[in-house]
Amino acid sequence: MAVTGASTFLGKRLVGLLEEDPAVRRIVVLDVKGSSAAGPKTVYYEVDLTQPGVESRLSEILHAENVDTLAHLAFAASPTQATAWAHELESVGTMNVLAACRRKPIRKLVVSSTVLVYGPHPDNPNFISEKRATRGLHGSDFVADKLDVEAQVQRFAAEAPACCVSVLRFATILGPTVDNYVARWLSRRLVPTVMGHDPLVQLAHEADAAAALKLAVDRDAPGVFNIASRGVVPVSALVKLAGRIALPIPYRMYRQLAGLFWVAQLSEAPPSFVAALRYLCVVDGSEAAKRLGFRPRYSTQDAVLDFEGALRVREARLLHEGA
Repeated sequence: MAVTGASTFLGKRLVGLLEEDPAVRRIVVLDVKGSSAAGPKTVYYEVDLTQPGVESRLSEILHAENVDTLAHLAFAASPTQATAWAHELESVGTMNVLAACRRKPIRKLVVSSTVLVYGPHPDNPNFISEKRATRGLHGSDFVADKLDVEAQVQRFAAEAPACCVSVLRFATILGPTVDNYVARWLSRRLVPTVMGHDPLVQLAHEADAAAALKLAVDRDAPGVFNIASRGVVPVSALVKLAGRIALPIPYRMYRQLAGLFWVAQLSEAPPSFVAALRYLCVVDGSEAAKRLGFRPRYSTQDAVLDFEGALRVREARLLHEGA
């Protein structure tokens, strides 16, 4: 079993679950740094997926370690201003990973993605199935890279029918230990929202996300799967559950402010993401339940409440330290 991006949130959680699984004898970590969840089963190879010729090194490692399953998780969890670097990591990195898998065929490939590939649009249905077209998010390099990765993986799956390829499209992951753009947005005392809009929001509790990923590794279920926790809440309720106060801003003004703040590195996401506070992007998880066996233990509300509890503890600790 091999894992790229083992230092990411999902990567660390997966390595931890694999370490606890008696059926797993060896975990091969392929990353620029080791995983903090690594234990006695884990062996680490320093690998930079953006470097030229890295596919040769990857294929050599896969062959030497006799890897039959690879979880490719080397993706950014939040938008970044380093768009060229993110593109190299995700699009070029995936190209190198797939080239290595062509050189040394593997039995199973699991890839993480995001429900943002569908995009928040005014004509979205109440629940989006995996059959829905992936229209992305206009103006977002973050989502464009995810779409490119999925296109590459789909081509690979068509070329290598003997390989079980599973793509997991996660709703935004939230919980007590997650640090991503939504967690930072909800950490503000005054949380900006779009005036006159209150779309339903769906999250994936961090424990559910890790469990779904482990199921994809354990079970042979080729295809694309939406992964989300139970239920939805409006944006207004999301902010209240997080113990914050909503600050409604007119859409055009919010876009302008978001652009200025993003350039000044004072915002957690670029202006394109304001659309997610305006339109619905909620997915149907029935395919994951039927074919992957994933049934979430937590609700979207649970994810927010667990995040809020951990946030209160962190804020109390900071207040105490500053006293």
